[in-house]
Formats: sequence, structure tokens, C-alpha cells
Amino acid sequence: MRILFLALLVLSCSSPTVNITRIPEPVSEEPIEDGWVLVFDENFDETNLSNWNVWKSGAFNEEIQLYRPEQLTIENSILTINVKREAITGDTTPTDNTPKNFEYVSGRLESKSQFGPSSEDGENTYRIMARIKMPSGNGMWPAFWTLGDDWPTNGEIDIVEARGNEPMEFISNIFYGTTPGIPLTQNDETTITEHQLNVDITADFHIYELIWKADSLEIYFDGELLKKYEANANNYIAELFNRKHTIVINSAVGGVFFPPNSDSADFADEASMLIDWIKVFKR
Repeated sequence: MRILFLALLVLSCSSPTVNITRIPEPVSEEPIEDGWVLVFDENFDETNLSNWNVWKSGAFNEEIQLYRPEQLTIENSILTINVKREAITGDTTPTDNTPKNFEYVSGRLESKSQFGPSSEDGENTYRIMARIKMPSGNGMWPAFWTLGDDWPTNGEIDIVEARGNEPMEFISNIFYGTTPGIPLTQNDETTITEHQLNVDITADFHIYELIWKADSLEIYFDGELLKKYEANANNYIAELFNRKHTIVINSAVGGVFFPPNSDSADFADEASMLIDWIKVFKR
């Protein structure tokens, strides 16, 4: 998600009405067999977000949304990130309180706990999963990812980043560097194409999953392995082992993820990102 070297980090005008009273059944069973131990289980059964830090500021990557807690709602055990076109002024970033004008409001939350594999017994592999219905609409940039402190010196793993106007594909990526603000990784972005998915990810819930090992990162969609990153000298996956990451889920608007000179007037006026659950296992 942080794709600049900075402090890093629908074509219709509205999204369709979403009925969140019906929760579709999970596509696959939870992986509790084969020695997996559940270490984090967020089902949004409570109306609070006590397991999470919620942003109240802008972000990076030339995005045009202000994150604020008011855009997060919980109903029927579903967390919704409500994105809406609204002119508003707020802090530029979490570390820069210079007032900045924004065109949208949205939500971002980060887990208070951190996760990641290590050489300790029972900690060799981590499995990080979420069941999400992606927002639709041009300009929407939803993401489910993990992040270490002092980006990118402890790494970043983008499990899924999507564009609301390209609902039949998504992207995964890796970042790592030894100097804050400067990634060494290059050309690690992978596009999961329409031919692999064969489904509109904005139309229903799907399970996005990372299996993180010492020598590989595996990206799954509804239980199917779609991409395996093998550790090599260029992607620095081996350097991520023994490091802990925060889980991040957010829906940005605009920014460098979209073509240069994209006109925000053509973006959707509102959209909703729905999260059923987030789980973490280890073994």
C-alpha cells in the first residue's frame, strides 16, 4: 500500500445498496486442522473496535481521503468502511498535523497486536485471513495488508489491493528496505487477473489469505493458491522472517494507484467495504 519513497507509506456516481442482514456462508472451512493454532479472532461481534487503532488523518501516495472513526460502523457482526465524497479539512498525515483539504472521508484501522513467523516452536508459519466484500466504483482503493514499523525496514506485505473500477482483478506486493522511506524491493507487484479469479470481487464476500513462512509468501483467494513468492536475493522475503507486522485494513481514494491525471470528478461519490472477520493462525 505504501508505494512512494516518501514518508510512506464505477464509473457510476454511487455504489449499489448493500443488504448486510444476510451474511453469505464462508467459501471454505477455517484452517484449524494440521496443527494450526488460532491466535487472533476478530468477528466484529462487539460494537467497539478495542483490538484496533483507528486513524484520524490523511495518508500518503497522493490519496484524497481523510480517515476518520465516524466512517466505521458495525452492524450484524459486519464492519463497514463507508467512503463518501465530502469536502473536509484535517491533519495531513498521522505525523504531520498541518491542515490539508480532502475530497473524501473514509476509514482505516490497524491491529494493536503484531504477528509474524519466527524460529520459535509453533511460530514457524503464520496464516493471516480476512473475509471481505470489496467496494465498487472508480477511484476506490481498498486494501488488506501487513506492515512493520519504520517502513520499509521491517517490511510490508500487500495481501490484496484492488481498484473499484476493475472488479475482476487485484494486486499483491512486497516491500523491504534498510533505510526508512526507501524500499530496495523492485518489480514484486503481482496482478491476479480476471482469468484467475473469474468472479467480481465487489459483488460478494471472498476470503483473502496470506501464508507467511521463512522462505515464501503464499497468496490465496477462497482457499486457492494464486501466487507464491519464493525467497530470493531481490525480494528480501528471508529478511522478513523474525519480524512482526501490524494488520491494516482500509479503503483509500485516488492517488498514485490510479493513472496520472485521473479526474476525481469521475470517481464514485460513495462506496462501502464490508469485512466479516479477520483471523490469524500459527503453527
